[in-house]
Amino acid sequence: MTLQYRSQLRSFYLTSSGEFHTFRLPVPSLWPDILEKMKAAGLNGVSVYTHMGLINPSRGVVDFDSFRALQPLYDAAKAAGIWIVLRPGPLLRRVAIQYINAETTAGGISHWATSEVAGVLRTNATDWRAAWQAYVQGIIEQTAPNQINNGGPVIAIQVDNEYSQSLITHAEYFQELEDVYHNSTITVPLTYNDPGEGRNFINGTGAVDLYGLDAYPQGFDCSHPENWNPVTTNYFSYHEDVNPSQAWYFPEFQGGSFDAWGPTAPGYALCAELTGPNFQSVFYKQLWASNAKLISYYMLYGGTSWGAIPFQCVYSSYDYGASISESRALTTKFDELKLQGIFLRSSPEFYKTNVIGNSSTGATSTSNPAAFATFLQNPDTKTGFYVLRQTSSTSTAITTFKLNITTSLGNVQVPIVVSAITLGGRESKLVLADYSFGSSKVGYTTAQVFYAGTIGGRDILFLYGNSTQAHEIRLALTGTPNKAHQTQSPLITFTASANQTIVAFQAGVKGLQTVWDSNTQLVLFADSVTVTTFWAPVVPGTSTFGNYWALGSNTTVLVGGPYLVRNATISGSQLALLGDLNTTVPLTVVAPSTVKTVTWNGASVQLTAGVTATGGFTATLAPRTAVKTVAVPKLTGWKFKDSLPEIGATFDDSTWTVANHTTTNIPFKPYYGDGRILYGCDYGFCENIVLWRGHFTSTGAQTSVNLSINGGEAFAASVWLNNAFLGTSFGNSTNNQNILEETDDKFAFPAGAVHPGDNVITIVQDNMGLNETNGNNPDTSKSPRGVRGFKLNSGSFGAWKVQGKVGGYTGFLDKTRGVLNEGGLFGERKGWHLPGFDTSSWASRDLATGLPGDSAGVGFFVTTFSLNIPSGIDAFLSFTFEEPLGQDYRLYLFVNGWMMGKRVANLGPQAKFPVHQGILNFQGVNTVAVALWSMGRAAVSPSLQLVLDGVLDGGVPGVKTDNPQWTPVGRV
Repeated sequence: MTLQYRSQLRSFYLTSSGEFHTFRLPVPSLWPDILEKMKAAGLNGVSVYTHMGLINPSRGVVDFDSFRALQPLYDAAKAAGIWIVLRPGPLLRRVAIQYINAETTAGGISHWATSEVAGVLRTNATDWRAAWQAYVQGIIEQTAPNQINNGGPVIAIQVDNEYSQSLITHAEYFQELEDVYHNSTITVPLTYNDPGEGRNFINGTGAVDLYGLDAYPQGFDCSHPENWNPVTTNYFSYHEDVNPSQAWYFPEFQGGSFDAWGPTAPGYALCAELTGPNFQSVFYKQLWASNAKLISYYMLYGGTSWGAIPFQCVYSSYDYGASISESRALTTKFDELKLQGIFLRSSPEFYKTNVIGNSSTGATSTSNPAAFATFLQNPDTKTGFYVLRQTSSTSTAITTFKLNITTSLGNVQVPIVVSAITLGGRESKLVLADYSFGSSKVGYTTAQVFYAGTIGGRDILFLYGNSTQAHEIRLALTGTPNKAHQTQSPLITFTASANQTIVAFQAGVKGLQTVWDSNTQLVLFADSVTVTTFWAPVVPGTSTFGNYWALGSNTTVLVGGPYLVRNATISGSQLALLGDLNTTVPLTVVAPSTVKTVTWNGASVQLTAGVTATGGFTATLAPRTAVKTVAVPKLTGWKFKDSLPEIGATFDDSTWTVANHTTTNIPFKPYYGDGRILYGCDYGFCENIVLWRGHFTSTGAQTSVNLSINGGEAFAASVWLNNAFLGTSFGNSTNNQNILEETDDKFAFPAGAVHPGDNVITIVQDNMGLNETNGNNPDTSKSPRGVRGFKLNSGSFGAWKVQGKVGGYTGFLDKTRGVLNEGGLFGERKGWHLPGFDTSSWASRDLATGLPGDSAGVGFFVTTFSLNIPSGIDAFLSFTFEEPLGQDYRLYLFVNGWMMGKRVANLGPQAKFPVHQGILNFQGVNTVAVALWSMGRAAVSPSLQLVLDGVLDGGVPGVKTDNPQWTPVGRV
């Protein structure tokens, strides 16, 4: 393999990237939306897992159609100017003390492999090697033409994820994976992410080209977001000891947290708070202090674990408390990320630094021991970067101090004019020394830098700071000033100092201030709220990588006001801006002086002079009136039909699969029974709901049955004898807490329920997803989902039959939505969830009335509704349950045939299910189908409505729907 691009990773501006799983947003035409938002935040990279279970649904089948495609991702990334680190696996993660990633069924391993492979997964077992070959070869074929050396966006490939090198076979397995890439047309570096400081795959067999470290310092308990762990202080020393010749790489650093099942689950709002802007400020900048140069935040956009994507511990939403919410809306975390991202993009001197020391080593010092500083310096330009935080990083105190710094003018204690540097509780800052913006230099600044560079030949410096704090900067102001545009404020003072000027900003400075406006320089200052309204879109160049900052373009403009600025292009004297608006805003533009006119989303903008005499404009932007017309209908007109005929005495299960296996590759054996294996995956039925029917002949003595059922955490299984409901086994022992993976229950038979002759036990069992693999036992993904024990109190069972989705994982029907979309409910097997199925003969029944007779069972409710949302409008919609938790039902929500969520009403916590355009037809008819499973004898009453959560004028154009209609072909 040619490693000509390995060294370039050190010079790439890949200091900020984020995780995005395209399979969790199954609308390829929306992927540009996420990538453009990443780029707008100043990021230049995206880390992407691919899902073996979706792409390789059955042995030998590799499918890159629909949302499984990689080429649309590669094309969108290049158009946005985003590099890709591809992480194809062949799986995603292991489990380590609930420290999990991707939170997807089997960790991403194809379900068929968990039952068909006899060898241990994630080892060099011969049959496991044979199992992953087709998948990896498919990834190679799709990716090789899209590597950077071929003009594409892919710059690295991760070999496998969070794997221990504790056994020699592990290293050999890693080497086998690498050899496949080495013997292919892949030339980009191979990487690895160590789940702890384990020194895995650095040297020897299985060593990768670029080693990286994972870190989730706040953990995953969002219940108490005010409780912080201290920052990790040994990252730099670990890197120096382990791989100092490589760039310091964090393939995953905490960008949020997953949330688990349960009524006490905090929800993603608290996960976002736990890992919010203060966390980003302190912990991300602590990575900078460790000299980390390649950082990817997990997750940047979480999305939705629709269908059977989740593993057992998490629910449908994968919002993750990320910077971009599940609905694709921007959050306050995005604001902080943008402030950091634009600064990093603007600071090439920071790309190459040495750690000189910190407050403990005496390399720098503060006048208050409560403040801690780390000193980094560019060895070529001597630019200094001082990363400041509270010495006790969890402290909420306000700390004031002066800092001793080294500059070209000697050692200086700053600030000089204002009284002190102020750190708020859980805040981190940078003090810069001898810092460049264009051809100009900053002596030092205690104000933070948003943007530094050149626009239209002028040196531009955009500073910001908290309006309750004081800040100062020392620099040489050049050029002929335009006094008419310079802010006149008693809170901003100018003091001459050694051929430079100290500009002091006292507490109370708000809004955007023009500090200096000349023919050579523009210095701006804004408070920390105002600055978040600004953007610095890349103006593309003309080379192959013209959309990429530093490699294809170093040109930008500054734009303030809009909700989002996606793109900027300059043609002649016109600046064309594309972006989103959520309300009327003042527009501020700083552009080259050659720009005379501005358009917003193609419409001319009425400009007025402002900000600066050269290349600065102000205006007002307002959303189009079409935004105000967006409305969603009430969900009414429901049609209903029973979906559990299997409990009927005359139901014919002759076409069902006979469950007669007596051996299994799943290492977790049955607890009791007669030796038959009743695991769904062994019969091709791994996903969603699986039905079991156990026949026995009455002897007159049968009065009960013992069943041990495993469906994963938070599962449920309802049991009938003939058509008599026996009860429900819950994967949580009290129906509200203490979540279990399996149960062992005795079901008593009601008097008269046993019939002479043939009797049938029917089990409706939910599969919550397969376990992820454990580093000490990779075979934990081989989950025993099904019946682990069956025993009548008298006599024995005859035939056992099993039915899941039509065709199982080898012959499933819906090739567009894929192997994980459907389950085995009667209505799913008939296609009732698909748009176009004729329900005109069904009974009319409102969903809120539940099932007829207030009895346990399963029913399908279907209705249609129309949307008329104009093009150019990005509307955030969700299906929201309005009743409180506590009812014994679970519900499967299908939108235009896609299973977009699982509502577990007795357990929770999820009540809101966002669904995107592309799944929803914004200009046409939509079908919503609900499979309602009532699990007790009490009435249930789901209250479901479509809710408009937000509207933007903008979005990305050309969002396409791909919702195949019902056909009778193959449906049984």
